[in-house]
Amino acid sequence: MIETHLQSRVYLDNSASTKIAPEVLEVMLPYFTEQFGNASSIHSFGQQAKGAVDEARRQVASLIGADFNEIIFLSGGTEADNLAIRGIAESYRSKGNHIITSEFEHPAVRNTCLAFEKQGFRVTYLPIYENGLVRIEDIKSVITNDTILISIMHANNEVGTIQPIEEIGALVKEIRLERKNLFFHTDAVQSVGKIPIDVKSLGVDLLSLSSHKIHGPKGIGALYLRKGIRITSQLTGGRHERERRAGTENVPAIVGLGQSAELAKENLEKFQEIKSLRDYFEAGVAKLIPEIKFNGDKEHRLANISNISFSYIEGEALLIALDLKGIAVSTGSACSSGSTQPSPVLVAMGLSKEMVRGSIRFSFSRYTTKQEIDYVLSVLPEVVARLRNVSPLYKQAMAKEK
Repeated sequence: MIETHLQSRVYLDNSASTKIAPEVLEVMLPYFTEQFGNASSIHSFGQQAKGAVDEARRQVASLIGADFNEIIFLSGGTEADNLAIRGIAESYRSKGNHIITSEFEHPAVRNTCLAFEKQGFRVTYLPIYENGLVRIEDIKSVITNDTILISIMHANNEVGTIQPIEEIGALVKEIRLERKNLFFHTDAVQSVGKIPIDVKSLGVDLLSLSSHKIHGPKGIGALYLRKGIRITSQLTGGRHERERRAGTENVPAIVGLGQSAELAKENLEKFQEIKSLRDYFEAGVAKLIPEIKFNGDKEHRLANISNISFSYIEGEALLIALDLKGIAVSTGSACSSGSTQPSPVLVAMGLSKEMVRGSIRFSFSRYTTKQEIDYVLSVLPEVVARLRNVSPLYKQAMAKEK
């Protein structure tokens, strides 16, 4: 039997999902038992549920600087991205059929854009550079009179790079002085609750967010939709969410999202303390393990993500070896798990195939402790050394040095 160090379980895959905060679970529980009404019913049970949904809508709006009625509740970030892109593309197709996005996007955006190409839309995939940033001049050079939507991720889920969203928003606002039918969407699933966000300052028209990235329940998210923009609903049914998303509201999950948004806002300044923990971790890795590469922009990235390429080894082998030591990490986006293809994000950044294959994402939360990081630093060098010792690539490299 393979020994596992369950007494030292460390969860460093918080970009995939976070544990639910106790305060969030506490406020959700009554809506499974005592306050179980349908929020669309007019009796007191229903109105009690509707009041809870309205309060959650206010809490989410407050976190991102939106107005109460600009928040649409959905099943998560993927549905939010789909509603944003599909809703705009289908609603404004008569005005143009060009979408601009980047090579850096989450599959929820990337695959939706690929689907629209099959429907006759023209999609431009902006290049990203070694630091993982898009360039404003590249956007300017590809905008045409047929462009109806720009969708650029706020912060990348694999390397944490934060894009110049405010600059892109200012560009869109300037162009909109001449023509009205250009919209700007950002997938902010990773950045909401991690850095200050004000949708008005950013200049975005649509913004996607998800509960389980900020210590809320899975299966619930939201889309910010700026007042006055029409979108085509993707579900036929009742008149829920002001006819923008049919289906009975998931009241317990919505309440949980609202509370997690409230807690995220309260802990926003404290969240930045994670940066010192991440820097401590990265300094330790750099000191203890040779031939590594830190991926992403050094300054413009989220405080809780560290993506590292380890030469001469397979990332999946390292992930499994760490899991046997009780340490949970990731080789990239959880939504791409099971894919045999190398990370499109790291490929787009220009990393070699070897470095892409050897990459691991460590992602922290406000519950991560220094003691946990010390345990990881005590285990990681030995695991990497062991995997390199059985790597043909490593043996070849060592032979050349001799």
